[in-house]
Amino acid sequence: MIKKEMIAMLLAGGQGSRLGVLTAKVAKPAVSFGGKYRIIDFPLSNCINSGVDTVGVLTQYQPLRLNTHIGIGIPWDLDRNIGGVTVLPPYEKSTNTEWYTGTANAIYQNIDYMETYNPEYVLILSGDHIYKMDYEVMLDFHKKNGAEVTIAAMPVPMEEAKRFGIVITDENRKIVDFEEKPENPRSNLASMGIYIFNWKTLREALIAKAEQPALDFGKHVIPYCHEKGAPMYAYEFNGYWKDVGTLNSYWEANMELIDIVPEFNLYEEYWKIYTKSNQLSPQYISGESVAERSLIGEGSEIYGRVYNSVIGCGVKIGKDTVVRDSIIMNDTVIGDGCEVNKGIIAENVVIGNRVKLGVGDEAENDTMPHIYNHGITTIGERSVVPDDVSVGKNTVIAGVTDKEDYPNGVLASGKSLIKAGD
Repeated sequence: MIKKEMIAMLLAGGQGSRLGVLTAKVAKPAVSFGGKYRIIDFPLSNCINSGVDTVGVLTQYQPLRLNTHIGIGIPWDLDRNIGGVTVLPPYEKSTNTEWYTGTANAIYQNIDYMETYNPEYVLILSGDHIYKMDYEVMLDFHKKNGAEVTIAAMPVPMEEAKRFGIVITDENRKIVDFEEKPENPRSNLASMGIYIFNWKTLREALIAKAEQPALDFGKHVIPYCHEKGAPMYAYEFNGYWKDVGTLNSYWEANMELIDIVPEFNLYEEYWKIYTKSNQLSPQYISGESVAERSLIGEGSEIYGRVYNSVIGCGVKIGKDTVVRDSIIMNDTVIGDGCEVNKGIIAENVVIGNRVKLGVGDEAENDTMPHIYNHGITTIGERSVVPDDVSVGKNTVIAGVTDKEDYPNGVLASGKSLIKAGD
């Protein structure tokens, strides 16, 4: 029988609804990040850099691009005969077939996959965070303390603590209590949704709680282990960690990459971030163009001026166009004489000539102010914006739009233009 010391289960089925139109056609872990990467590249690279060579990736929502991106795991050196990367979508069984309904339910439905490797330990990861972490150090901590469950936790400001699962520990970092999103938090150590379980402990908890609707780690599995008296410890992490779950946090995390000394460095030799790269020609920056404090992906052609922006691969920016404080994803084309301010423009978008994006005063978004805010203009994948239109702030556009969709050539601040079928 194959025996692996530790295998990883990477939860990548999330819809990421707070990213609005960016995740209308693609799972959140497959969203572009930092020009050439996708969000899932970070936990996958952490696995291979930490010596974890067996990873089950649990997909569900819009999995096509994620599946194509992961393939057989070659970029991460995860194309192994034994172990490697396996994509685990929900599948039809002879009885009670069901979608994954909660984080732990997805893991429960793949008990057979985990059994194959008969691991000592199972590492549970989320596919939608940007960070670098050596899981081997966390495993050493787990073993040293004789833990059955170790939760990676990081200090957060006390006023934000109620948004997280909070762990309360003694002076040896042993967990004495666990509260899911408490109204009055007793600690500021927040669970990062990264767990190491002894396989026996995890298996027992999943089977015991299997009937629980929307079986979840924070709400059901961790409390169950705690009640059973399993030794649980908090592994404190103090590095860079970003949940890019909202448009603003996604925008901020991208912008932090272009700081002179980035807090999150993509260029470290000893901890590389791997991704699937298409063979592209080098980027071209024309004689009259300007690019300042920006990341520009391979195969992009810049004829205009780019400031403080993250430009993906295969992007074309026309002449006399000015792009500031924006994220432009792969294979998008922006015409001549445009102005783009604080925009997030998804993949394969076509923007006509003389288009102004992110202009005028701010106004609250009229349909989803909790998603479209902070003055960002968001344009969904494969959208088309016609020539000579002006678009305000806190706006969203999705679909193939034409002149008639813009009264007097304007989409005012706070307006949403989402064409049916998108």
